[in-house]
Amino acid sequence: MAQVGTDTVEITLNGMDVTAPKQASLLKYLESKDIDIPSLCYHPSLGAIETCDTCIVKVNGEFVRSCSTELKNGDVVETYGSEVHEAQLIAMDRVMGNHELYCTVCDFNNGNCEIHNTVKEMRIDHQESPHSPKGHEIQRNAFYRYDPDQCILCGRCVEACQDLQVNETLLIDWTLERPKVIWDHGTTIDESSCVNCGHCSTVCPCNAMMEVGMEGEAGYLTGLLKDSFRPAVNVTKEVETGYNSLMVVSDVEAEMREDRIEKTKTVCTYCGVGCSFDVWTKGREILKVEPREEAPANGISTCVKGKFGWDFVNSEERLTKPLIRKGDSFVESTWEEALDLIESKFKDKIKEKGPDKLAFISSSKCTNEESYLMQKLARSVVGTNNIDNCSRYCQSPATMGLWRTVGHGGDSGSITDIAQSELVISIGSNTAESHPVLATRVKRAQKLHGQKVIVSDLRRNELAARADLFVQPNPSTDLIWLSGVTKYIIDQGWHDERFITEHVNDFDEYYKTIEKYTLDYTSEMTGMSKDELIEIAESIHKAKTTCILWAMGVTQKQGGSDTSTAISNLLLATGNYMKPGAGAYPLRGHNNVQGASDFGSMPDRFPGYEFVTDDEVRARYEKGWGTELPKVPGLNNHEMVDYIHDGNLDMLYLKGEEMGIVDSNINYVQAAFEKLEFFVVQDIFFSKTCEFADVVLPASPSFEKDGTFVNTERRFQRLYQVFEPLEGSKPDWQIIMEVANRLGAGWNYEHPAEIMDEAASLAPLFAGVSYDRLEGYDSLQWPVNADGTDTPLLFTEGFPFPDGKARFYPVEWTEPVEFGEEYDIHVNNGRLLEHFHEGNMTYKSEGITMKTPEVFLEVSHELAEERGIEDGSFVRLTSPYGSVKVKALVTDRVYGKQVYLPMNDSGEGAINKLTSSYADKDTDTPAYKEASAKLEVLGEKGTSPLPKINHRYGNPQPQIGVGVEQKWAREDYIFPGDLVKERRSKK
Repeated sequence: MAQVGTDTVEITLNGMDVTAPKQASLLKYLESKDIDIPSLCYHPSLGAIETCDTCIVKVNGEFVRSCSTELKNGDVVETYGSEVHEAQLIAMDRVMGNHELYCTVCDFNNGNCEIHNTVKEMRIDHQESPHSPKGHEIQRNAFYRYDPDQCILCGRCVEACQDLQVNETLLIDWTLERPKVIWDHGTTIDESSCVNCGHCSTVCPCNAMMEVGMEGEAGYLTGLLKDSFRPAVNVTKEVETGYNSLMVVSDVEAEMREDRIEKTKTVCTYCGVGCSFDVWTKGREILKVEPREEAPANGISTCVKGKFGWDFVNSEERLTKPLIRKGDSFVESTWEEALDLIESKFKDKIKEKGPDKLAFISSSKCTNEESYLMQKLARSVVGTNNIDNCSRYCQSPATMGLWRTVGHGGDSGSITDIAQSELVISIGSNTAESHPVLATRVKRAQKLHGQKVIVSDLRRNELAARADLFVQPNPSTDLIWLSGVTKYIIDQGWHDERFITEHVNDFDEYYKTIEKYTLDYTSEMTGMSKDELIEIAESIHKAKTTCILWAMGVTQKQGGSDTSTAISNLLLATGNYMKPGAGAYPLRGHNNVQGASDFGSMPDRFPGYEFVTDDEVRARYEKGWGTELPKVPGLNNHEMVDYIHDGNLDMLYLKGEEMGIVDSNINYVQAAFEKLEFFVVQDIFFSKTCEFADVVLPASPSFEKDGTFVNTERRFQRLYQVFEPLEGSKPDWQIIMEVANRLGAGWNYEHPAEIMDEAASLAPLFAGVSYDRLEGYDSLQWPVNADGTDTPLLFTEGFPFPDGKARFYPVEWTEPVEFGEEYDIHVNNGRLLEHFHEGNMTYKSEGITMKTPEVFLEVSHELAEERGIEDGSFVRLTSPYGSVKVKALVTDRVYGKQVYLPMNDSGEGAINKLTSSYADKDTDTPAYKEASAKLEVLGEKGTSPLPKINHRYGNPQPQIGVGVEQKWAREDYIFPGDLVKERRSKK
């Protein structure tokens, strides 16, 4: 035999000597050699589950499950032969005893039913064990359903729930006479801890777990049956005698379905994780969302919003005609009339008072191409740098902290780096609710691979409850403990001196600024114990790789940029850059908040973050656009509001942002809107912001356009048009082009690909980005060189400063906003899993709204007892800037006088009625998280704002895998290989 390599083994496969990968499972290796082995429980994203036994082969003369068998040097493998085939047939017969084949009238007859395909491939025509009902009821809710009589007990759904999503809701009850899948030890779906992420229906190999949107919709016959379903099944079985004829007829019907079912790849329009998936549609009906393994950010994972939260696309509330204000009301108009009005107003203002009397707000929900055109409209056509986007509300401080220290304002690596890190520290991030699919990677790594997780937050969120260490520092003191931990690490000699010497400047100057952050001082200021501080330091020291995740709990403070800088300083001191599994990860909140800034919707930077004040850069854009461009940085969106109040800004054009709700101190913001001479709002719904507009333009959501998004890991992904724009609405890029051309631009883009080509030709950061290179599920992470090579790991050779070195950047603590003593309640705020921001999209979903119908205020047990508050009590919170009225929910997720008010309300419970106009001193990001109020109980009793069908009342049951050993221990189970041996021995 040939010499064995360290990564390979020499085996004999069906009589041939071959070399195979050492660590690969036998099943995966056989698949790579195009040897078909039945496998119904195995899934590439889940691994070996070992429940179905269909993948049996022989190794060294013994029957084994190939899915879980690792190859060893000298193994002799047999994949065919009468005994192997007999064992596989026994396993398949058991499967068919649990699953009734009625393919032609099955909703799942779409060419991807793995039972159907396996029966056909194995040429099975009959079964020995007849199918019989199991005596269990069908489970269903608004999103998916489970039919026990079709369930083959493969356990994929359980494995996905337990160890991929790690919500730990599903189990198989192997103790029943006829086992079945159960939720939380036997309750209903809606009364369980199920978060409706959809993993179970995605991985199910048949029609047992299935999206309700598919029921009665996909097939030609399925929608006609309903009450006559069982007779139709019986007739089908009488006509189609034997499975071979059934397969032929059902395959023809499946092909017919392909003609009317469209499958279109898109990218989720909710959070910044950037999940991509196929959307199955029939006409304008959305049948289901189908994530695929090749999706780079999410694989087969989704959350409830990405999987099921698309009802808003076809909502009757969609805008379909332009609206023009007439007095105190709006009237429908034509596009021509609306554009005429915008043209005349804009031209007159520019002529009378100059371009800087106009300002533009781009959208984190729109595509890169649309943000590019918005800033090009402002700069090249109107002549102002007054352009911004909603990253000002959330991520600008994180970007600033990284610009200061490492030169690029993006994630250091990919989501895969977070998953492979030895230590993950989450600071001010409600990750499991704000970035649920990313959080699954952390939960999985912790559960299965021993990753250590440390969480710092005011609120005991889900990730905090799972953490190895959870700390609750005093509000706005993260910079202090970060500096204290960094000093302790350096004082212990645990810092990475070699990395600092080779790759970082200004260490000595930096260390002088953190000398005061002793353990005593840090503990006193933060309320954290010395033991907690030391444990964090020791954990970083012991881990080979550390990732720090942070979000709005850090950035939305007066010192948000400085705290973000302190995070990066800590990572530099410990050498946690320039290697896989390490680095800084500011988690982007919206689907394209990263891309909106990347493509220049900022008052001081062109696309690719080049300064408008740089003469050489500006000359490049002037040549590319053929116009002279303004040199002076413009107003950010925070400054725009002040300028409106001062009479220095007269007109605003805003697209796709609910600024009238999501900006801080909204009473002040809305008062500014009322002062505008002319206000244009472009949206898909008549939002709160639209109420203040003079012209409202009906735009199209992501399903109705082509384009690209950039997710939190700097990843470009294409989205393809699923539907034609709803009649009367238009994609934002087309609307912007029409407005620009009314002002003399002369643009003639025919497709967003042309816009991307133009942007890539001007911005070195993504010079190699093109639609051809983003075909299908292909993606690129910036910087992207002109030849198309991208940068998954952001820093490899050095840092983007003149000398290639990063910089320690000294920062000082900024005290939080001071409120008077009467405002004794600290109002924390943020997102919920099921709703996105103010809920403009998610409240259009009946299923989601039924689960979480209204906003609520989380109140601690201590505060509830002190003030006489119960679940459902109406309370009023009042700050110096306004008040909200909301129902209370008493919970242990908050403590003391900390309360938590989610964002999902645009009425009486809107959080930004309480927030101030104070902001981060470096970026003007509002200090949303520095809010205090006084609390008044309006009614001691009421109905709970959280229905009992909400997952927060559930009782998850953690376990590893499906508990297959319980199946093997059952008296009615015999391993098929043993049964074959027994039969052969009797012959």
